[in-house]
Amino acid sequence: MAARVLLRWSPAGAGAVPRLPPGGGLALRGMVSSASRPREDSWLKSLFVRKVDPRKDAHSNLLAKRETSSLYKLQIHNVKPECLEAYNKLCQEVLPKIHEEKHYPCALVGTWNTWYGEQDQADYGFFSCSVLEFTEFRKERGNMLLSRKNQLLLEFSFWNEPVPREGPNIYELRSYQLRPGTMIEWGNYWARAIRFRQDSNEAVGGFFSQIGQLYMVHHLWAYKDLQTREDIRNAAWHKPGWDELVYYTVPLIQEMESRIMIPLKISPLQ
Repeated sequence: MAARVLLRWSPAGAGAVPRLPPGGGLALRGMVSSASRPREDSWLKSLFVRKVDPRKDAHSNLLAKRETSSLYKLQIHNVKPECLEAYNKLCQEVLPKIHEEKHYPCALVGTWNTWYGEQDQADYGFFSCSVLEFTEFRKERGNMLLSRKNQLLLEFSFWNEPVPREGPNIYELRSYQLRPGTMIEWGNYWARAIRFRQDSNEAVGGFFSQIGQLYMVHHLWAYKDLQTREDIRNAAWHKPGWDELVYYTVPLIQEMESRIMIPLKISPLQ
């Protein structure tokens, strides 16, 4: 079973977090630049909620929320199958203590085990504790792991804030590896598309990577069960405009992956 954690650095502690350079140094391309496609260009302009010009700034500044300096960390642990129960027990005992440390500027957003998708994984977010306790925790936890991966993420400005919610819910993490240079296009399309996915409060949060694997997008959704997930997703196809948005975003994707996850008892997202 895979474990995952999503963490957030609070604005008050931003000084303790490595700051990202304003430009990011990433080469981006425009939305529609061909003079031979005036009709499509006109249609796209009417479609976008807010069209941004990637030539004027880095996509991290154009697409991220400006009113907050929150930075998110997604950690993915591949756990030895025979150690999953012990791993979960250790995390549920230690992580709450870690996050009670008032001087550490991050908060746990959610922590899950992967149910369907890549198995033997755990996902979780930021935490804090005394140096000694943290060192012991990492040493004991490390003996249970096969591998680790993390990413630093920013929030899309048009997505919901990932706030605690009551359960029980299952969560779907849909991850997209975009073609380099297409983040602006993705953001412009999804600024419109997210409006089709709010009726059942299923949209939890949307993020894009800044450090780690680049041009990665993560959409986090919550559903009561797998049948509710299917019903909500099918309903979106009956809304005028959803099919067109899907049609134009698919060519931007190199790879995509879906994981169904179950929250641990200590997760703020239940």
